[in-house]
Amino acid sequence: MLKTFIARPVAALALTLGLFGAAQAADALKIGTTAAFSIPLEAAVSEAKKQGLDVELIEFSDWIAPNVSLAAGDIDVNYFQHIPFLENAKAAAGFDLVPFAPGIINNVGLYSRKYKSFAELPVGASVAIANDPINSGRGLQLLAKAGLITLKSGVGYKATEEDIVANPKKLKILQVEAVQLVRAYDDADLVQGYPAYIRLAKTFDATSALLFDGLDHKEYVIQFVIRPQSKDDPRLAKFIDIYQHSPVVRAALDQAHGKLYQAGWES
Repeated sequence: MLKTFIARPVAALALTLGLFGAAQAADALKIGTTAAFSIPLEAAVSEAKKQGLDVELIEFSDWIAPNVSLAAGDIDVNYFQHIPFLENAKAAAGFDLVPFAPGIINNVGLYSRKYKSFAELPVGASVAIANDPINSGRGLQLLAKAGLITLKSGVGYKATEEDIVANPKKLKILQVEAVQLVRAYDDADLVQGYPAYIRLAKTFDATSALLFDGLDHKEYVIQFVIRPQSKDDPRLAKFIDIYQHSPVVRAALDQAHGKLYQAGWES
C-alpha cells in the first residue's frame, strides 16, 4: 500500500450502512482533507454517524499527499482543492481524478502588518504570494484587483510574473509555500493570506485584509474530488448531502470561517 503521509486520523465512526443486508458490513467512506477544512467536516462525520453512515476522516499536512492517496485508492474522496489546482495536479502527475460536488469558496485576502492602505505601500515594497502555479495566479489577480499591477488580458488564474505588464511601485514579489504565507506576515510588506490558516495560527486578525477576492472567481470553489469509478457510490452522495444541507454543519462552517466563505453549491 502506498504511504500517504497522513498527519493524523481525525475520526472513525464504526457503523454500517445497512444497504447490503445485515450480514454484509459496508466499508467506511474515507475522506482526506487538510487542517483548513477539517472542523466542519468533523461535524458532517458526526451527523453521518447518526444516519448510519460510517466515515473516516483523514487529515494531511500538505497539498500533495491527498491526491496521491486518492489516486492510489487509499482514500475514497478528498476535499481541499479547487478545480484549477486539481487540473494542474493532474497535468503534472497524470492523476485520473474528477470533481464530484462543490463545497465552499474561501475568501483570500491581501494583508499588511505595516500599512493601512495600498497607497501607503512604498516603491520596492515586498509582497509574499503563494509559490504553486495556481495559487500564485490567484495572488497576482488580487494584486491586479488592488490596482498594484496590471496583467496581460485574459491570463486569469494561470497568470505568472511574466504576465505582469505594469508594476508602477516596482513591487518585489516573493513566492512562499501557501500554507506558510501566514509566517511571512511579519517580514513582507504585503502578504496573500488564507483566513483559515490565519485563524489556525492565531497570529493576527483574519478579517483585517485590505482586500478580499470573494466570489470574483468561482473557479476557486473547493471540490469533493474522486476517482471516476466512484461516481455512483451512494455513500458519497449521502455524505455530501449532509455536508451541504445539515444545519449543524452550516453552524460549524460559520464558526470556522465566519463571514469569509460562501457556499459554492448555492452560488
